[in-house]
Amino acid sequence: MCDGGSVDPIAMSSIELQLLLLILVANGTPIIAAAACGAWGGRPLDGGRVLADGHRLLGDSKTWRGVLLAPLASSLAAVLLGLPAVVGVVVGLAAMLGDLLSSFGKRRLGMASSSMAFGLDQIPEALLPLLAVSVQFDLAWPAMAWIVAAFILLELALSRLLYRLGIRKRPY
Repeated sequence: MCDGGSVDPIAMSSIELQLLLLILVANGTPIIAAAACGAWGGRPLDGGRVLADGHRLLGDSKTWRGVLLAPLASSLAAVLLGLPAVVGVVVGLAAMLGDLLSSFGKRRLGMASSSMAFGLDQIPEALLPLLAVSVQFDLAWPAMAWIVAAFILLELALSRLLYRLGIRKRPY
């Protein structure tokens, strides 16, 4: 697994690359599913609830479809990468938890659903999955930092690509 020493981002270990891919799958699945599935499963998790601050709990873009399909897709990806399916499920669930926490925070800050908040949008949904599997894969903090940084860069680039392909509604 990881040696715990300094991590060269170009020479990530196999498990680090596999975890990065699983995090990308988990976080990309809800976006692709929204485009592919239309209204199916698109019911908001928060049921439209508004808190005392006058803002939604999570917003319309956090749906049952995404929360259910992300762990499923990441478990399939884990198996294809030679990892146990349960690793994919854990990564998918933790990524969705990070995404929900980000949305909750953005609503408390008065930000609109699907608005961009650099860092807040990426760090929890990459870091929580890594923390969830860190003991199993002996991940050290430098390795997790590089994976999170790589996720941020790839997420921003892939977001623009998905926008150009008409899959994503906004180019961030």
